[in-house]
Amino acid sequence: MLAPRLPAPRLLRQQWRDVAFVHWAVDPGRVSGLLPPGVEADVYEGRSYVGLVAFRMVGSGFARGPALPWLGTFLETNVRLYSVDATGRRGVVFLSLDADRLPVVGAARAAFALPYRWARMRFARSGPERAYDATLRRPFGSARSRLRIRARDEELDGPLERFLTARWGLHVAHLGRTWFLPNTHEPWPLRAAELIELDDELLGSVGFGELAGRTPDHVAFSAGVHSTFGRPLPAGR
Repeated sequence: MLAPRLPAPRLLRQQWRDVAFVHWAVDPGRVSGLLPPGVEADVYEGRSYVGLVAFRMVGSGFARGPALPWLGTFLETNVRLYSVDATGRRGVVFLSLDADRLPVVGAARAAFALPYRWARMRFARSGPERAYDATLRRPFGSARSRLRIRARDEELDGPLERFLTARWGLHVAHLGRTWFLPNTHEPWPLRAAELIELDDELLGSVGFGELAGRTPDHVAFSAGVHSTFGRPLPAGR
């Protein structure tokens, strides 16, 4: 599925690499109260989803010029929901975004009110296996997460995969209104994946602790995509 045209001006660019997608289906009513004003839970076959997504952020920078040294490459794990606004734009809503670069955390919280948190993080790769570790730092708590997956050769490109990953922006409440921050990227090259280990408290830190003890409904892996972000737009326009 191709992304819609990104409105000018283009602000940021980044790469998302070695991405693990772990998802649980939930009743839409379970998430509706956590969404910004003016957006609703997006659903697939009557269910919405909670995602635990871990990856390497690589080469972040402004739309023009070189990538930011050190600050532009870091590890991130986020917990996210799926949203749709009155214009029909489908996006994600982040309940948490944990990263191991404190200046990035501070800048994203200040500029867009995104719920970034500072964490100690590690990533390891061995053949088809990927391991992601995170521990929140003070003052953001002490929740931990250990996620390990094994990527398979089977390619994924069904309607559920497109629902979960063909998202061209995020919704966030900031300065008294809800905004849509659009982005564009090539279609995700997705592969099936096996969950080897999940010992997670990040889900619980945002109110979904019960999911960590439940078998996920969908697990996938992607080598990654290049993404570009445009200017924020009011969600109702």
